[in-house]
Amino acid sequence: MVILEVSLLSGFVLASRSRMLLEQRTIIKKTEVEANVVYIYLEKLNDESQTFILQLEQVIQMSNLKPASIKIYDYYQPGGLQIFSCS
Repeated sequence: MVILEVSLLSGFVLASRSRMLLEQRTIIKKTEVEANVVYIYLEKLNDESQTFILQLEQVIQMSNLKPASIKIYDYYQPGGLQIFSCS
C-alpha cells in the first residue's frame, strides 16, 4: 500500500466534494483528513502516470503562504520517503 501525505496550505481545507471525487477512483483505497493534512491510501502503484486533483476552500485569509509538501511512501516501509513541495 502506498500513502500520499498532502500537507495543506495554511488557511485552506479540503472541499468535501473533492474527497468524494477522490474516493470514487478505483486506485484509491481510502482517504483520511486531519486538521491540515490529507492522507490518500493507494492499493498499489505501477508505471502508469496518475494525476490527483484536490479542490481546496480558503477558510482564513493568510499572507506570506509557504509551500506545502507532499510525501509519498510505502505504508510498510516508510523509510523510502519521497518529498515534493507545492504552492
